[in-house]
Amino acid sequence: MASSRTLGTFRLPPLPTIREIIKLFRLQAVKQLSQNFLLDLRLTDKIIRKAGNLTNAYVYEVGPGPGGITRSILNAGVAELLVVEKDSRFIPGLQMLSDAAPGKLRIVHGDVLTFKIERAFPESLKRQWEDDPPDVHIIGNLPFSVSTPLIIKWLENVSQRNGPFTYGRTRMMLTFQKEVAERLTATTGSKQRSRLSIMAQYLCDVQHILTIPGQAFVPKPEVDSGVVHFTPLPQPRIEQPFKLVEKVVQNAFQFRRKYCHRGLGMLFPEAQRLESTGKLLESADVDPTLRPTQLTVSHFKSLCDVYRKMCDEDPHLFAYNFREELRQKSEKRG
Repeated sequence: MASSRTLGTFRLPPLPTIREIIKLFRLQAVKQLSQNFLLDLRLTDKIIRKAGNLTNAYVYEVGPGPGGITRSILNAGVAELLVVEKDSRFIPGLQMLSDAAPGKLRIVHGDVLTFKIERAFPESLKRQWEDDPPDVHIIGNLPFSVSTPLIIKWLENVSQRNGPFTYGRTRMMLTFQKEVAERLTATTGSKQRSRLSIMAQYLCDVQHILTIPGQAFVPKPEVDSGVVHFTPLPQPRIEQPFKLVEKVVQNAFQFRRKYCHRGLGMLFPEAQRLESTGKLLESADVDPTLRPTQLTVSHFKSLCDVYRKMCDEDPHLFAYNFREELRQKSEKRG
């Protein structure tokens, strides 16, 4: 069980700097893996303060790399920090941190996309979904190549209340390319509004809490980064299966500059497209001449609810894929 928050503040003993760790273990950021390191511990401390009170909390850090954010998490007085790192080159430096924080840091050499966190922390931390969030946090400065597939995976976990969310409404604080951070938090009508905006905001309260300039990283990436905080909502704003919501949202945004009826029409086979699209939009009370970026989460809730009824009436509809229909047509012509 998470202990009371009265323990003395833990501080790491003096250690080599992150820059010295990088030299000591000859660590180079691998460009193909879009790796960038944060070396300024004042900045990593600032990032961790944005996560809220971590005293005696259980934290899961993804992609710790040379351990800059890891140090700041340990100095925040956590009960336990579990790190998952895919790149074996970083393990010795992390082991040095573990030796300096006995019983606090657990290192797993593995892949965050496949690692199962469900049994990593004590059962006693679990909370009912409607209760306050549990004392479990996910924190990560992710390689840009991994961040979008991972957040989509975790949003699906939120919708199913499994994976990291078996503990309840586990909070996440993750670093993305600034453009992705802006998409995740974009409001209705803004040019950054996208599939990611809807998928994140129908399930979570999403806040862009900090922008990190590119020059703070080594090597310096071409773009700035954004730190985004996610708190799962007690009740999702759309109560339909994740894959159904994802399909409706993806179709709506695939022609983002056109009226929304154009993309939504691709949910239906060509033979019934005009009639079914009209029925969907009319039943959902959505103006067909709105652009996808102008659609609110409430609009998408109505669209998903009506599309679900249409799928219930036609068992083959959900499996329909317009690209597959196009491919079959071109094969016939060929």
